[in-house]
Amino acid sequence: MKTIGMLGGMSWESTALYYRLANERVRERRGGFHSAPLLLDSVDFAEIEELQRRDDWAAAGELLAERARRLESIGAELLLICTNTMHLVIDRIEDAVGIPVLHIADAVGEAITADGLTRVGLLGTAFTMEQPFYRDRIGAHGIDVLVPDEAERAAVHRIIYDELVQGIVTDASRKVLSGIVGGLVDRGAQGIVLGCTEIELLVTAADSPVPVFPSAALHIHAAVEAALAADA
Repeated sequence: MKTIGMLGGMSWESTALYYRLANERVRERRGGFHSAPLLLDSVDFAEIEELQRRDDWAAAGELLAERARRLESIGAELLLICTNTMHLVIDRIEDAVGIPVLHIADAVGEAITADGLTRVGLLGTAFTMEQPFYRDRIGAHGIDVLVPDEAERAAVHRIIYDELVQGIVTDASRKVLSGIVGGLVDRGAQGIVLGCTEIELLVTAADSPVPVFPSAALHIHAAVEAALAADA
């Protein structure tokens, strides 16, 4: 099995989820005492968050590209960016390394297509919902992507940054997101993409009348399958 490199810490709350899911998936697939061969580089999220606020994506991309080079140099054979938002700079990371970088939106798009759906709602950070890098990548799979209105996008972004990345999970915020999900379904969404890895800490299938697509879990499943393919 190939060694999976993880660019994490954005935030560490969701990176912990990535680590657990990767090991659970390998145990399911291989049985016994098997666990996932992983290399994790966990950045200081404060540095990334400041660059996001300053709209300095070039600097953020270079920071992550350097960390990706480091992971490759110590044996990573494929790479995951353990966050949706920072796929905005995936091109810089891909240019920096010679190993595959698995795009989270491709894992999501493939799962949606496998379920036969053509229109989904997207929850994520304001960057993910409002900029085209993520919606267009899912759209390339033949899927129409709906986002909440401006006030709802602000509410989702606030919940992510003020609560979830701090490890705060509340029923009040779950109710807010459930209401936003309901609005997207009313507009025709056949499924809901949990397009922020932290949202998976709060929203589950029980909170949606339509299927949900948890991006982190789907990303991990795709990575484990790719890593195991080396043994086929």
